[in-house]
Amino acid sequence: MPNPFSRPGEPGVYVDDEVREPRKCKVLLHNDDYTTMEFVVEILREVFRKTEAEAMEIMLRVHHDGVGVCGIYTVEVAETKVAVVRQRAASEGFPLKCTMEEV
Repeated sequence: MPNPFSRPGEPGVYVDDEVREPRKCKVLLHNDDYTTMEFVVEILREVFRKTEAEAMEIMLRVHHDGVGVCGIYTVEVAETKVAVVRQRAASEGFPLKCTMEEV
């Protein structure tokens, strides 16, 4: 598309007006036989900012179904949350597995 403000013979400026939504990922917690339910609820409240009721619901889903969705975030935010969960779990001696999947 030619730039109406350019002089003849000068290259025009093309601006890509298409706005793309950022890629999103869901962050998942996976069940194991060692991580306490209390620690999972703590992670959900502190890292994912869930209410007590939301944290309990997600924790029970992890416990009964083997996996629970903590939230859907942009890729960068999801990566950060996964890293924080892994670091906190390791520092507490829990093998809590936290992953992300593109939505």
